[in-house]
Order: sequence, then C-alpha cells, then structure tokens
Amino acid sequence: MNNPLVLVLDDEPGITLLCKRLLTRAGFDVVTFTEPRKAMDELTRRRFDLLLVDIRMPDVDGFGVIAHAQQSQPDIAVLVMTGFGTVETAIRALRQGVDGLLLKPFEKSEELLSAVRLALADKQKKLDAARIQTLRPLFSVTESLLTETDPRHLLNLILSAVSGHLSCAQAAYYQIDPAPDHLNLLAGRGILPFDVDADPSSPLGVMAARLESPLMVNAQGPGEPALQSELTRRGLAAAMFVPINRPSAHSLLYAGREAGQPPFREADLEMFQILARQAAIAMENARLYAELRDYVRRVEDSQQALLQAEKMAAAGRLTASIAHEINNPLQAVQNCIHLAGRGDLPPEKRAEYFELARSELDRLQVTVQRMLDFYRPNAVSPQEVNLSDLLTHVLGLMAKQLEERSIRVHKEVPDSLPPIHAVNSQIQQVFINLILNAYDAMPNGGELHITARAARDGVEILFRDSGPGVPSSESRNIFEPFVSTKEGGTGLGLTVSYNIVTAHGGTLELFPTREPGACFRVFIPFGGTP
Repeated sequence: MNNPLVLVLDDEPGITLLCKRLLTRAGFDVVTFTEPRKAMDELTRRRFDLLLVDIRMPDVDGFGVIAHAQQSQPDIAVLVMTGFGTVETAIRALRQGVDGLLLKPFEKSEELLSAVRLALADKQKKLDAARIQTLRPLFSVTESLLTETDPRHLLNLILSAVSGHLSCAQAAYYQIDPAPDHLNLLAGRGILPFDVDADPSSPLGVMAARLESPLMVNAQGPGEPALQSELTRRGLAAAMFVPINRPSAHSLLYAGREAGQPPFREADLEMFQILARQAAIAMENARLYAELRDYVRRVEDSQQALLQAEKMAAAGRLTASIAHEINNPLQAVQNCIHLAGRGDLPPEKRAEYFELARSELDRLQVTVQRMLDFYRPNAVSPQEVNLSDLLTHVLGLMAKQLEERSIRVHKEVPDSLPPIHAVNSQIQQVFINLILNAYDAMPNGGELHITARAARDGVEILFRDSGPGVPSSESRNIFEPFVSTKEGGTGLGLTVSYNIVTAHGGTLELFPTREPGACFRVFIPFGGTP
C-alpha cells in the first residue's frame, strides 16, 4: 500500500521544510511549494491525499487554492494552517469544506501529525458515508431491474432509473445494428438527441452508432463544436452516451438535459456507466428468461405430443378389445329390439326388453365417453377417480386380448378403496400401458396379478406378471425414453407412464420381488394434481 501523498503550500520556506521533515519521518510522501500558482498546477497534474495550505499568501490566498484543489480533486482532504486563528477564518474554512484548522507555530510536532491524521480519517469517513449513500439506491435499482423479466416493462424501469438518478427528463435505449451503423429506438422519453430515420447523416447519430467508449457532450464549455451545435439545435444543454456491448446484442443508452439545466459532470458520467451496466445485465437476464420460457413451452408441447402419440399407439393395440367391448352391448340392443317387436309378446315382457336395451345403451355410452376422454389431447382436468371402477373398465377393454393369449387375471381391489384426485384419462393410460407390458411379456400365456390397497396418504397398486422379468442390466434405465426389453418396442410406454405418475405427485417403480416375472408398483397420493 502506498504512503499518503501530501502537498504542503506556505509562502515561508521554513514552514514547508519543517512540515516535510516531520511528515516524512512519520511515513508520509510530501511535496512542498512556496508559490500558490505552481502548487495549483501540480494539483491539476497529480492526485494528492491531503492539501496542507497556509491562508495568507501573496497573489492567491489559501481559500483560492482550496477551491481549485476541490474542483480538480473533489476527494482531497484539506488542512488549513494559519497564524491568525480568528472566528471568521474558522467559519469560512468550515463553509468551504475544510477538514481541519492548525495554528502556527506548532508547539509540538505531534500537533501537526495528529491534525494530518485526523483530517485524513475524517475525509475517509465522509467518503465512506457518501459511497454508502450512493450505493444504497443503486442496490434498490439493481433489485428492481433484475426481478423484471418482461422486456417492455424493463425498458421503462431502466429509463426511469436513468431519469431519477441523473436528474434528467430525457433518456433513451437504442439497439445498434453494426453492419450499416444504424440505431433502432427501443424506448425513449423527452427530447431525443437525433432522429436517425429522418436525418441519417446527423453528426450525433453517426457518432453514437460507432461509439466504443462512454461520451459526455455539454453544449457550453470545451468540446467538439459540431456536436455542441447539434445539441443546441435540438434544445439540449447536455447529453451522455454509453455503449453496451454484449455477445447477444449491441445497445446504446442515452441521457440528456434540456436547455436551461446544468451541464453533466464526470460524476454523472460514472453513475450513468454503472446504471448502463446494470441495465445490460437486466436486459440479458430478461432475454435468457424469455428463451427459457420458450424452451419450457416447447418441452411441454413435446411431452403432450408424446403423450398423445403413446395414446394412439395403445389404441391401435386395443382395437380388437374396444370393438369387442362395443359390439357386445350393440348385439344385446339388437336382440332386445327384435324380441320386443314380436306381436304375440305380452306388454310386460316387451317393457322388460326395452328396459334391457336402454340399460345396454347406457353401458355403451359410458364406454364410448371413456374412450373419447382417453384420446382427447386436452382432457387434463383433475377430478375424483374411483380406481376400482377404472381398473374394472380397463380390464373390460382388454379382456378379449388377454383371453386370446390365455392370460388369467387375478384382481384384488377392494370396493372400499378411497378415491384419488387425478386426471382420469391419464391414470387410465398408465394402467393400460402396464397391462400391455405384462401382455407382451407373456406371449404363451400366464398370470397377471393386480392388487391395490390404501397406503399412507394415497393408494398403492401392484401389477405383477409371470413373464421372464426385467434383466438386471436394464432395470436402472427401464423408465428412460426409447429403452425397451421387447423386440420392436418403442420404449415410450413406461416413460410416459412414469411422467404421468410423477406429475400427480406419485411414484412408479420396478418393485423387487422373489416371485417370477416383473412387478411394477404405482403410488398415487389422494390429492395429487398434475
């Protein structure tokens, strides 16, 4: 760490030599002057930690030097030494922001060192307090910007932050198209510094599109005449531009003050750069969030398409059973109507046949409605589901296929099984997929055991077949997409089933058992919702 650098100015050489000797011995770096003009030039060229200056000097007094020092180096600590310690001098020193007053001659060397150290410490406290005061609103701005993910609202927040912190009613956010050096206005308020569409050759517009570093232009004072003239023509007193270069986009942030307002200072430009960096991070955050939101939407659409595709695949395999399930009540209705049409039939018998036909039609309507709910892509409203009835319905649909393959079904599902809150068609698809897996695993017939019971906070259903089981090498990956132990299998049935059960807050797992074959355990909580 460098030693504090002190500039000592007094028109008496003996005082400057004494100060230099005492301060150097205490570990300070010291530069001395006896002429105020030379000291002021040095203050312009170099940065000092502390100015130790006499009040009464020829040509320029100490207060004039202090004003120059504070203008060129606002953070410098100032210690005044004088042989005329009056109340008026002390009051003026305080008004000018002096950090300490030291009376000459020094009776003890410790007086000088103590005053210098105290002035530096007080200045540091003021700097720390000012820094905290500056950072506090910046933290608030950063929080508000980073929590907004809508680009349109975010742009308004950015412009409000610029206007509020820089006391300017003019602000704008541009996107830069680097190929033709063109600026596209994304958001703006107040007087804009140029109109690139109406005047593409505007000096400020051309300059701003090519900026690589921050720029401050004040209409009054030193600066490029062409840019100053452009500001005056637009009714502006000052303007600042900060380019924001990101891999995803190049942007430009503008702040301006209209005629009659004070010009911008270097401190304003530093604050503007901080705000611009925060704005760039917030805009990048909003862009990434939008991309993530689009990605999630695409994934959800893909999963929905996968779910529907697996439904249609299951429907194809269930065609014979579905036709059988629908054909039986149709034949019953046809027979009842034929018998009811006989002329010699007693009225009470005819009424019985009509009632039987109506009952079969109701059964047919329920079957068709359940199949429509199963195939409909958007049937995702959770409702109360009786698993016992649902399993009975699914087994009825698949009865013909299971019977033709000599697969005997043992169903142990109590009628008192508590209902669950779920999407009926999705749970139906899980049951169909697991029964089809067992069907494929037993090409030469076998047994399928389906048991259910109320478990803690939900219902547990086991599907156990007497097939060859799942090889241990495949058991860990059995629920991953496109992993199948069946020849010609898609490997999607268990993946879709797993996703459905997980979305309901439940679990689907390959249950270890000593019995031959595979056993899948489904657990669905009572209140599970997708």
